[in-house]
Amino acid sequence: MKYLFDSNTLIEAKNRYYSMAVCPAYWQWLLRKNLTNDVASISLVGKELRDGTDELADWATDNQELFITVDDEETQINFGEVANLVAGLAAKMKAGAVEEFLSGADPWLIAKAMTTGATVVTHESYHPDAKKKFLIPNICKHFGVDWINTFEMLDALEARFVLPA
Repeated sequence: MKYLFDSNTLIEAKNRYYSMAVCPAYWQWLLRKNLTNDVASISLVGKELRDGTDELADWATDNQELFITVDDEETQINFGEVANLVAGLAAKMKAGAVEEFLSGADPWLIAKAMTTGATVVTHESYHPDAKKKFLIPNICKHFGVDWINTFEMLDALEARFVLPA
């Protein structure tokens, strides 16, 4: 797998620039790129999306193959490393930041990227002095995991959404 999607990239795409009604080609492209092992996300992101009540929840339900499991041993070990790092940084963060981060999909996404060598696709930015919440890029940097945003990923995979003449 080359790229693993954070929830925010799919939610933002649906809500803003790749509405499912306006740009269905984007969503079809994701599924095609999943078949070639270029893109995916993790089961916990899929669950977050399916917990919604909108068309993205329906899409996630209909396309569960896009969301890979995190129950393999290596990902579990990597999650432990992520959790240990976060716990060690707790004193520098706002109260509750550790629990908030570890209760979501983000640490598992990073752990799976560590396991597979994938790049995380997120709209979060690297901020080394963040104190309110743990940011995916900050944790990725510590573990040598690459991250990019949706548009950088589309460029890297040479996505083209062209209407026929």
